[in-house]
Amino acid sequence: MVSLGAALNVSVIISTYNAPAWLEKVLWGYAHQTHRDFEIIIADDGSSEDTRALIERVAPTLDQPVIHVHQRDDGFRKCRILNKAILHARADYLLFTDGDCIPRADFVAGHVAKAAPGAYLSGGYCKLTLPASKAITRDDIARGDCFRVPWLLEHGHRRQRKDLKLSADPALAHWLNRLTTTRCNFKGSNGSAWLRDVVAVNGFDERMAYGSEDREFGVRLRNAGIDARHVRYTAICVHLDHGRSYENPDRYAWNRALRKYNEKHGVRRTEYGLVQLIQAGFQPSVAGLATTSGLLSNA
Repeated sequence: MVSLGAALNVSVIISTYNAPAWLEKVLWGYAHQTHRDFEIIIADDGSSEDTRALIERVAPTLDQPVIHVHQRDDGFRKCRILNKAILHARADYLLFTDGDCIPRADFVAGHVAKAAPGAYLSGGYCKLTLPASKAITRDDIARGDCFRVPWLLEHGHRRQRKDLKLSADPALAHWLNRLTTTRCNFKGSNGSAWLRDVVAVNGFDERMAYGSEDREFGVRLRNAGIDARHVRYTAICVHLDHGRSYENPDRYAWNRALRKYNEKHGVRRTEYGLVQLIQAGFQPSVAGLATTSGLLSNA
């Protein structure tokens, strides 16, 4: 494997919707990363002013630049806001996650260490209970307490098989990543890919609502010849509990059918992605356009 090392520059794209208390904890997590060379792009799917105010308050306290990309609230349009965020990215490598997933201090470093040409990375998360989610403070994140199973159990966490992600040392994590039988589907909560490869498949399919939209994206990457590699036990984040009022069984079934069709027929590109977003009049940031324009012109 060709590793690109600590000099790799990364755009961390964090999706969010009306959860400023959780987003603040997530941003605290990025304040304590061991790998420092990254920017943060918050892909905001229509949150109220509370989220904007939170970002304006916290961003100046971070060492990394923070870009807030917002669109009006018109239902679940995560794929569209992710595409808008991609078009603002200034780095050649993109790390996707959610505004309810607090990263361990080595989270970005874990992706950077395993990044390789022609591959995407897929991790996961350890899901917390609501009491444990609420209990986490900035000091708990800074000290790493909320990534330790004994601390979590003291604060209302229930034991689960995925706790092994939190307790595995680097050597064990390496072998668990190699030996896991879990399929390496792309995870929007913990996944990374090269900008060049993301543009080649035209980003996320904006027709898709909640359910399997990130997995479908990964299907097209694999169809395009991109290898899928696990970082399940090395790139660690904890998932804060919340409801999912946007779940829709009919839309999920449609998404699943599209994913299966694309998998069966080897579909590589969506016709409802980055290029169409620009054609519809979306204006990327100047810096982001400078990064993507050459790639898009050849897409």
